[in-house]
Amino acid sequence: MPKPTTSDYPAQLPDFCNLGVTLRILAGVEGLTLAAAWLRADALEDVWHLFVEQSVVVQPALLVMLALLCLGKPWLLRLSYKKGVVAVLLLALASHAGVTGMMGRLFADTMLSSFGVRDTVNVILVTGLLLGYFYLRGRALSPALSEARLQALQARIRPHFLFNSLNAVLSLVRSEPRRAERALENLADLFRVLMADNRQLVPLASEVALCKQYLELEALRLGERLQVVWHIDKMPGEALIPPLVLQPLVENAVYHGIEPASQPGEISINLYCNDGQVHLVISNPYQREGRHHGGNKMAMGNIKSRLMLHFDVEASLKTQVRDAAYQVHITLPYRAAAK
Repeated sequence: MPKPTTSDYPAQLPDFCNLGVTLRILAGVEGLTLAAAWLRADALEDVWHLFVEQSVVVQPALLVMLALLCLGKPWLLRLSYKKGVVAVLLLALASHAGVTGMMGRLFADTMLSSFGVRDTVNVILVTGLLLGYFYLRGRALSPALSEARLQALQARIRPHFLFNSLNAVLSLVRSEPRRAERALENLADLFRVLMADNRQLVPLASEVALCKQYLELEALRLGERLQVVWHIDKMPGEALIPPLVLQPLVENAVYHGIEPASQPGEISINLYCNDGQVHLVISNPYQREGRHHGGNKMAMGNIKSRLMLHFDVEASLKTQVRDAAYQVHITLPYRAAAK
């Protein structure tokens, strides 16, 4: 498989409807406004006065711009990155000029009603800095880097898994040929997904189907030791999630919760939607003396990076040990594919 590079993943505008993106923009603009007031002030006591004076204009214009960018999100998504950047710059200029002019009329302030060259340059610079920040942040959290870590994890686990799966299939070829054929189909589907382009969000239902195929393969060698309980009656199958989020968690549950134990163990998978949030909860037996605990951190770090990339602060991943069970709870905003 060719080594992924960040150039494989084209730049894209941030999701202006995302709460995390909005908070980062507000904090960034306020920080730049404070820095500008600090540089302009003749004395320390003048900094706060200048900061408030500038914020009175900057913040309303920024809020108007963010609202328009969120409303125009479907249109922006259809543009190339460069055209999208130009559209954002023009919208920022229009918002600032419109709010400045409106406030000048409301408060009869000739200073506010003017929008000169300095204001134009300032708006372009600030907008450019923010877009540059999100561009660099997107590259830092890009799936290329996450996939590189995921491949490192798979390089350690997959040969062992593949060897065991093929041995299990060979044992069924004569006695249960249909079951062996089904196992090979599951194995092919699993590796096809792992090798595919996994940049786009996928329906939760497809991730569940992949997990069931994986668990069928593991059941061939673990037998009755592997017991799985699905709670998917309230699952929003159309909800979009990053690919290969649920399956690695289920794999960890098998690897860390079932394999080290000599007795049967139960993996519980609970998927549901509540108050506009999609919840993925996976529980497995916790083996305090198990020999596999060290491998959890890499998979969790990979999943956290991809959740942050797609959903920012609106998504979370929490782990806890309770009642001799290790639980992973992912929460992310409900999004459905456009029809």
